[in-house]
Amino acid sequence: MGSSKLSIVDLTKRYAPGLEPAVDRLCMDVEEGHLVALLGPSGCGKTTTLRMVAGLMDPTAGSIVVDGKDITQTPVNKRGMGMVFQSYALFPHMDVAQNVAFGLQMRKVPSGEQAKRVNAALEMVKLAHLSKRKVRELSGGQQQRIALARALVVEPTLLLLDEPLSNLDAKLRETMRSEIRSIQQRTKATTLFVTHDQDEALDMADRIAVMNGGLIEQYDTPAMVYERPTTRFVADFIGQANFLTAQVLSENGQAADGERYYKVEVGGLGRYSAVGAPGLAGSSREIVIRPHRLRASLHPRPGDDAIAGTIERVSYTGDTIAFAVRVGDRRLLAQSMTSSADMPRTGDAAYLSWEAADAFLLPGHIRGSGT
Repeated sequence: MGSSKLSIVDLTKRYAPGLEPAVDRLCMDVEEGHLVALLGPSGCGKTTTLRMVAGLMDPTAGSIVVDGKDITQTPVNKRGMGMVFQSYALFPHMDVAQNVAFGLQMRKVPSGEQAKRVNAALEMVKLAHLSKRKVRELSGGQQQRIALARALVVEPTLLLLDEPLSNLDAKLRETMRSEIRSIQQRTKATTLFVTHDQDEALDMADRIAVMNGGLIEQYDTPAMVYERPTTRFVADFIGQANFLTAQVLSENGQAADGERYYKVEVGGLGRYSAVGAPGLAGSSREIVIRPHRLRASLHPRPGDDAIAGTIERVSYTGDTIAFAVRVGDRRLLAQSMTSSADMPRTGDAAYLSWEAADAFLLPGHIRGSGT
């Protein structure tokens, strides 16, 4: 299966004149062989974007380019794409092999070639032994894999996945996202994947486009989206985050990857260290600290610029323990691995501190593209 490059240029969709656009001048490049997740809350425009790429919906403006060819006006049946829907859309009156072969029949592929490619696709999803089963006799996970085999068997220019795991239980979702990623990497199929599940996006994607209000807030690798969000929305939507408003007092040295260390003053709490982009001294910024990067101790440690607070809530999840700490009018979240030591309790004093590299100064609200 060959890989294709997808370019989305100023793609816009308005459902009616005068309404806010569902997708607003969206720009994004998906490199050959990459899996890109469109991630965001309901109504952010991610499924609308996918349907326009698939040809199931006409854009109001903009263009869709595959391998340098503008396909914006190309009919859906001429785009050569494979799509897996949220509902799987399998044919209940057909057996497994007939479902997988359907796209090949529509393309008038010779029967001998059909049989060979169907068998190869079923081997890929580890269901060749069920080729004569009716789809209604399959589990949800098996139906999901059949839908994936049907999309891949036509050797698509692009593979489009519209929340294909949302109907599965949590344990099966985890297994299937690993299988989908493994198959995608083996086939090198360029893939656009819609999800509202941040764990799926972080686990599966080469890059994530975080969408909000029809725009891309950030388009980057999973690590950068999580560790270095460019907007408050991204920081708040991906995982959990603590936010502290700070005055950036002075630059305090060179950090990794071109960032700078800063001395900051957090109102009512004191002076601490943080990192951020160059040129932030003298400005007011928000600091983002992930809960698992916030050290919490029941006793003050020498040399720590710790914030003193009171534990309001303790949550035990087996391998981790999370707790909310009241610090004045703020509520900060901390998380750590469990141990055999005494569990903290509600009402205990707690002392919070962090490494400078784990306190990130947001650069500001940047509504950008993914180019």
